[in-house]
Amino acid sequence: MSDFHIWLLLVWVLLWTLMLLTASHEVKPAKRPNFIIILADDIGWGDLDANQPERKSNNTPNLNLMAAQGLKMTDFHSPASTCSPSRAAILTGRYGLRNGVTHNFAVESVAGLPLSEVTFPQLLQKEGYYTAMIGKWHLGHNGPYRPTKRGFDYYLGIPYSNDMGCTDKPGYNLPKCPPCESTGSHLMRSLHGGCYSKLALPLIENSSIVEQPLDLWSLTDQYKSAALQIIHNASARGQPYLLYMALAHMHVPLAPPPSAGAASEGVYTSSLKEMDSLVGTIRSASDDTDKNNTLIWFTGDNGPWEQKCQYAGSVGSFTGKWQTNKGGGSAKQTTWEGGHRVPAVAYWPGRIPANTSSSALLSGMDIFPTLLSLAGVNPPADRRYDGVDATNVLLHQEQMGHEFLFHPNSGAAGQFGDLQTVRAGKYKAFYITGGAEACGGTTGRPQLHDPPLIFDLERDTAEETPLQVQTPEYQAVAQRIARRREELLWDIATDKSVSTADYRKEESAAPCCDRRQAVCRCNTLD
Repeated sequence: MSDFHIWLLLVWVLLWTLMLLTASHEVKPAKRPNFIIILADDIGWGDLDANQPERKSNNTPNLNLMAAQGLKMTDFHSPASTCSPSRAAILTGRYGLRNGVTHNFAVESVAGLPLSEVTFPQLLQKEGYYTAMIGKWHLGHNGPYRPTKRGFDYYLGIPYSNDMGCTDKPGYNLPKCPPCESTGSHLMRSLHGGCYSKLALPLIENSSIVEQPLDLWSLTDQYKSAALQIIHNASARGQPYLLYMALAHMHVPLAPPPSAGAASEGVYTSSLKEMDSLVGTIRSASDDTDKNNTLIWFTGDNGPWEQKCQYAGSVGSFTGKWQTNKGGGSAKQTTWEGGHRVPAVAYWPGRIPANTSSSALLSGMDIFPTLLSLAGVNPPADRRYDGVDATNVLLHQEQMGHEFLFHPNSGAAGQFGDLQTVRAGKYKAFYITGGAEACGGTTGRPQLHDPPLIFDLERDTAEETPLQVQTPEYQAVAQRIARRREELLWDIATDKSVSTADYRKEESAAPCCDRRQAVCRCNTLD
């Protein structure tokens, strides 16, 4: 036998031995990533310093650092322009016309996000993730609608918006709300300009009310303590985790920390800085425990609440001038850019390239398929989804997001949930406008548009001057958008997985720690 044949024989024996060894040992799967999703309430696109570097402000240094060390998404949108619909779409990856949540749930709501809907926390929980939520829920606070029944092992927070109940030390609001009444029954809202004075705002841990009314001014410290414990405990166990933090710092009533600069810089700016500091603390804890295996994704649930004037955030250049020139609001509740274009930053050292920016058209609905893809989890095949997997945008600098993105009515003119505005690349078409209140109290006149208003956002970020209907550019875009809108509406109409939310209200459904006490007062934290 020649030397060459002996060499081939040795190579064959070696390969065969390696195959046998591989077959006899189970191949361990790659370590699954941790996820921290931070959702800021009522934050404006312009509130993130990194989105407006020319202003040279330093209100969000921690988010700026995350953007510098990660990815900033400049064309990112909340799935709706108000609380409950946006949160439902984020958790399910589906438009409100599919998941059933088209407007906000109330203090007295008996139900919440339909039980037929599946959330990404539920799917991650089934795959061995420890799942925790801190902050505002607003998708049902009774029985099976609570967070701990919708995929979270642990919950600490407020069941709805922080203006939907009184406190003993009210925060800043417009109009100013009174403190909780000290006597009387625990009835629903009193006539104080939308304020509640007879039902206290509760703090809930898992399924129990631990404080009612809660203390808005100490809430950040409570959230911080709980978040740090969740991160450190999950890391000590070696268990992958999902931490969903829904922060209401930018939603009235604002309760900024006392500081020397608060008076000069303004209440909203102080609140923004406090939220940014909390984000920095969470990032540091993540870096200290499992830095290269944790994705932190920060974004907002909708744009600023414009009618709150000095207590509202910045939309940047996305001012909706076509509407504001005619009167009325162009931020929260509307489908103008200020209502749904929100800041977004993704941070994952070693996986997301540093100091990158993406102009891909993305939505909060994309969080659902993206996290599942990164975790190696398949979504249920019995329903249709509207989010897209943004993994390649995050990790590989691809710039392709949605070809079309629809914006639903969220409390302005029209019916709740109607897909009345459409993005197609740089173009945006409006089928109805008006109906939202601006700072100062003016409300835009509801107006149908047939043919639709179409704006070129590359040339006109302020949405001031629509394209002329008779131009070839308009005609081509209008036909393309109309065709896709009809296709989606037909797809939803024939979707057997569409859910319907129960919006019934009963006074007995309101969270109440002790019905014998005025405003349901109790405190188990002492």
